[in-house]
Amino acid sequence: MPGEKVLVVEDDPSLLRGLKDNLAFEGYQVLTAADGDKGLTLALSERPDLILLDIMLPSVNGYEVCRLVRKEKLDMPIIMLTAKGQEADIILGLNVGADDYVTKPFSIKELLARVKAFLRRRRVEEAVVQRFGEFELDRTSRRLVRKGREMALSPKEFGLLDFLARQPEGRSRARRSCARSGLQRVRHRPQRGSLHHHAAPENRARSGAATLIRTIREIGYRFEPPEAE
Repeated sequence: MPGEKVLVVEDDPSLLRGLKDNLAFEGYQVLTAADGDKGLTLALSERPDLILLDIMLPSVNGYEVCRLVRKEKLDMPIIMLTAKGQEADIILGLNVGADDYVTKPFSIKELLARVKAFLRRRRVEEAVVQRFGEFELDRTSRRLVRKGREMALSPKEFGLLDFLARQPEGRSRARRSCARSGLQRVRHRPQRGSLHHHAAPENRARSGAATLIRTIREIGYRFEPPEAE
């Protein structure tokens, strides 16, 4: 999907430039770093959708960058770029959290195909599990988890939060829209009666995840996920 963010950490200037140009041509936003320290900083601050990570890097090697990224609970795909082909090096990379590896020299077409495959898989996963700050909304198990602890929400409450979380970022939704669209999704049949019938579950959902839903006076509600720290 155009616009997804890819971080390339590679100390070979010509290879770094070539990867950047090819990824940009495919429509990705490309961040680059020529050493492990800068690469780690960008990974933690920019939280890219995928990382292409060389192993032999100045300042901090790729293994350590990968390990520290995973230590921060970031789960974006990481593809190691390595001139080493020994089994022990590959296993070490996978053990510290890498998802795949490509041995230099490699085919740019093959690498781009792997990038597309990982990002496609990530999009599917994110459609099921949506993360925002310390919260995790799991649509398969219909749970809202905060810092590993499940928050008690009724089916109606989960439906309201799910509905708001699917809206374009920053868009407010009217109370009537929330009640009819969000809560109908749970019952799968038309709602009857006044909107006051929905006030209790709305209030409980908002109190259970108060930092996620903002009341917009005389309009309705807006989903506001917290910024990642």
